[in-house]
Amino acid sequence: MENIGASIIQRAIEKDKQEQYTMALVLYQEGLQVLIESIKEMKDPTRKKHFQTRTAEYMDRAERIKSLIEEKKSKGKYREHMKIENGAIGYGYHSVFGRFLDCTVTEIRVEEPYIRAAHQCQNFVRFCELTVTKCLELSKIILTTTSDPNDKAGQISRLDELKTSLANKLVTLEVKFSDTLHDRQITLSNGWIIKIGRGLDYFSPPKGKFVLGYNDLELRACRETVVDIFHQSQLQDNIK
Repeated sequence: MENIGASIIQRAIEKDKQEQYTMALVLYQEGLQVLIESIKEMKDPTRKKHFQTRTAEYMDRAERIKSLIEEKKSKGKYREHMKIENGAIGYGYHSVFGRFLDCTVTEIRVEEPYIRAAHQCQNFVRFCELTVTKCLELSKIILTTTSDPNDKAGQISRLDELKTSLANKLVTLEVKFSDTLHDRQITLSNGWIIKIGRGLDYFSPPKGKFVLGYNDLELRACRETVVDIFHQSQLQDNIK
């Protein structure tokens, strides 16, 4: 177990160096949990003391990162930049912005020009599945997209079906159409804003229907894109 914990901690250190602090914090916390459990099973006192010392160091760094994030958030200066390389795996919706979804999110605004084709609407469904699972107080999702000039009826039908499904979870889906929309942005009522260059459709097509990554996007290869994440402390009041 200590090997698993050390591997997670190493990823945390890498993200820490890249100043991707929110991701680093999550990884530190996950790695520390594994290391603490493994220390309980260690019999060698010297080895146990070594891991306890290192664990204390990582816990201290995690606390400092947490304070740094909160300080930058309060000043409206927090920002992360992440590049997803072409062909990279492990960047599903949960990994990219799942850490920002919690019970403080009551409303989500999605500006995404291309929620048109069936696979694009399916990506939006996957996004909604993640939000209703993690945001227990979520009451509303507002989607702004462009209308499909070739199959607007099909597009509306798919979104209406999702709207009904979300209503069963007491979440209202409001759909707006804009012919001039270009930028892609996800705005959470807890102040976090996530901009993905390719929007929600940054995955490569699967190479078959019975391959890893067909259903689980964490295992799906990505197309190159950039992700910008920042926080606006007054957003929660402004979004209402």
